Amino acid sequence: MVRRNLFLISSSKVHGHEYLQHSREALTEFFRKHNVTKVLFIPYALFNYDKYTKKVGDVLTSWGFEVEGIHRKDDPVEAVRKADAIYVGGGNSFLLLKLLHERKLIEPIRERIFSGEAVYVGSSAGTNVATVSIKTTNDMPIVYPPTFDALALVPFNINPHYLDPLPGSTHHGETRQQRIEEFHHLNAIPVLGLREGTYLHVEDDKMTLLGDFNARLFMKSKTPVEVPPNSDMSFLLRE
Repeated sequence: MVRRNLFLISSSKVHGHEYLQHSREALTEFFRKHNVTKVLFIPYALFNYDKYTKKVGDVLTSWGFEVEGIHRKDDPVEAVRKADAIYVGGGNSFLLLKLLHERKLIEPIRERIFSGEAVYVGSSAGTNVATVSIKTTNDMPIVYPPTFDALALVPFNINPHYLDPLPGSTHHGETRQQRIEEFHHLNAIPVLGLREGTYLHVEDDKMTLLGDFNARLFMKSKTPVEVPPNSDMSFLLRE
């Protein structure tokens, strides 16, 4: 059994909901189950760290949880090693991964999560970096990280904000599905398209899809499959 407790959100912002509110009940339950009172927030995927931390902090504080920004810590590595909950926010996945490497946080995060001593929450880019690699992100490569390999807290890739083609659209650019199929020409690992309003709960070797919409699962050389909410997706955790 692999020890880990993860809450991987497609997007913090969902149509018809205030910031993070679509996941409030499930995320609050997740934190309380693991006796979390304080959350270490990693805002590296955006540029104004204080503003970003305040935005997330205002929400989580109203739910009863204290939030600290890692950028305010003298020793980020030590902050990770002492954290009970690590929340990695969304933004640009390339920038986020680059800074996680530069600040030497990749292995400390992995160690803290796989030891079972901390839980991990990711949103958008924070969900991307929880997977094997950021090769299936939608983000522009505004910086060049030393590798595309990420935290590998789960043994598959995710495409957050997964979007279906609009019926009747005259757009001729590639669809998300086509881009994921390109990935599978050169890579074999599964890719889960997480639509906005969906999230994954991972507890050790069990994974459940939660939220309001289906996810779309892509496997190399296979027809994509629609996966409804509340589905057991633990099979994806078997490497």
